[in-house]
Amino acid sequence: MKKEKKDKGRLAEIRELRTLLPYLHKYRKQVVAGVIFIIVTNVFSLLGPRVLREAIDDLAKNISGGQLLFWGGVILLVSAAEGFFRYWMRQKIIVVSRFIEYDLRNDYFRHLQQMSRNFFHRVPTGDLMARATNDLSSVRSLLGPGIMYSTNTIAVGAGALVIMLLMNVKLTLIAMLTFPIMAITVYYAMGKIHAIYENIQAQFSRLTTRAQENLSGIRVIKAYQREKYEIGTFANLNRDYFQKNLSLAKLEGVLWSLMGFLSGAGALVLLWLGGREVIQGEFTWGEFVAFFAYMSLLTWPMIALGWVINLMQQGTASMGRINRVLEEEPDIKDTEQTDFSITTIGGEIEFQNTGVSYPGRDWALRHLNLKIPRGATVAIVGHTGSGKSTLVNLIPRLIDATEGRVLIDGVDIRRIPLAVLRREIGYVPQETFLFSDTIRENITFGLENGTGFPSKDFNEKPVLTAAEIAQMRKEIEDFPEKYDTMLGERGINLSGGQKQRTAIARAVIRQPRILILDDALASVDTHTEAEILHGLTGVMRERTSLIISHRVSTVKDADLIVVLKDGQIAEKGSHDLLLEQDGLYAELYRQQQLEEDLATLE
Repeated sequence: MKKEKKDKGRLAEIRELRTLLPYLHKYRKQVVAGVIFIIVTNVFSLLGPRVLREAIDDLAKNISGGQLLFWGGVILLVSAAEGFFRYWMRQKIIVVSRFIEYDLRNDYFRHLQQMSRNFFHRVPTGDLMARATNDLSSVRSLLGPGIMYSTNTIAVGAGALVIMLLMNVKLTLIAMLTFPIMAITVYYAMGKIHAIYENIQAQFSRLTTRAQENLSGIRVIKAYQREKYEIGTFANLNRDYFQKNLSLAKLEGVLWSLMGFLSGAGALVLLWLGGREVIQGEFTWGEFVAFFAYMSLLTWPMIALGWVINLMQQGTASMGRINRVLEEEPDIKDTEQTDFSITTIGGEIEFQNTGVSYPGRDWALRHLNLKIPRGATVAIVGHTGSGKSTLVNLIPRLIDATEGRVLIDGVDIRRIPLAVLRREIGYVPQETFLFSDTIRENITFGLENGTGFPSKDFNEKPVLTAAEIAQMRKEIEDFPEKYDTMLGERGINLSGGQKQRTAIARAVIRQPRILILDDALASVDTHTEAEILHGLTGVMRERTSLIISHRVSTVKDADLIVVLKDGQIAEKGSHDLLLEQDGLYAELYRQQQLEEDLATLE
């Protein structure tokens, strides 16, 4: 029963490699050529001992300068031919493994780009990075050296064994006595190596995640003086990673040493018995040397088999980890219900009895009904946790409604192609993210033809206009490099307000049909806020705009103000109407007026 379970486990490990079949099929010509070169290489490799046998026996009869030169030339020619085809064997197989690694890494990254936000909330970034680097390198080693040396082992092993049997059956069987022990050792080592390597890769993911989080949150760590604690935590994780690798190294050391010992024992027996046959005249010196050479050719693949098995187990374990990610289906995607005839949207938005719930939490939105006319400016206010960001995240389908529907232009949002929907939306999230690139590249990031425009074709005017609307143009032009100023990680060399305004410019330059500002003015002062809103007036007049803000000054001129409380609409109306109702909005207004008066007194 235990053996049956182990065999099923081995089959499951092999099934992990099925993902690689399409990639191997893509490069099948190079793979076939590589296998042919392996066979030809081994033909010349097996020819070498034969030539050596003939040379020794011939020279034993009569040695002359001409004979030495002839046999030396033949041996050199055979070695050169073997080296030539060995070069092309490596060129084909190893290069193919690099191409497959390249394709697989691209496909892995493309798959991650399709995943929804929930996936990245669930899977640590460091873990995904470890799979994209360390695991993919192990898969490449499986496809390159793994395939090459395993094929080479089979070819040279089979050839040498046949020739040895034809030369002397008795000596061959004696020489093969240690091989079953080698085979059993390799079989049992396979499972242990696979399990240990899976643990190593999992620990490497934890180590990478910890390092990534520390580097991203270095300012928080320094502010709370947690450097010593984090150094200790990282050291513990690193120690575990070291110990797991040490366990693998010990197992590999035992495996290699045992294989070497067993092959040496076989060679010693062969030397003793074969030497006796030479003395008795049953074997010529040339035949004995050739037989011993074939024995070496057969022994080395058995020793190398341990290394090949190690590569294959590591590659299989790594491919399994990559498969776990590739098997994840994005929960937000185009389906058979998607209407690909829709190529643009107008901007009318309607929420019909919409609700959103998150796993392990209460409803973030519940029974929400709201219709936003095309071209209207709607402000959404409410206390922290009232569901404001959840509401606007439904529009670009960053999340999907748990109940009810969201319509755009009267069409269920799930029927609109994702590419069309998101192309027509300019979105500035609460947490501003800028890339480590120039300011120009960050502003033009959302344009359909991407960044990296050739200077002769690039139209600078939309960038200048977007920066002007976001009240960022003057500050950018004060930088020495202006729009070519390189930003640090997450735009670290800009202030919070400058980052938000750059993000606003990035949204505005797209000229979207729907503009969403999720608390996008929180980091700017009231004067700059007024300037930005003034600049946005013309932009918002032409498109549907949703503004989330805690400041009444930001939202008071909106066509409609929606007040959320506990995921439901508590109030809605114009600024003046809501003040007359003397509800939550009026309370928020009076509180902010008081804060402004106190600030003036100070």
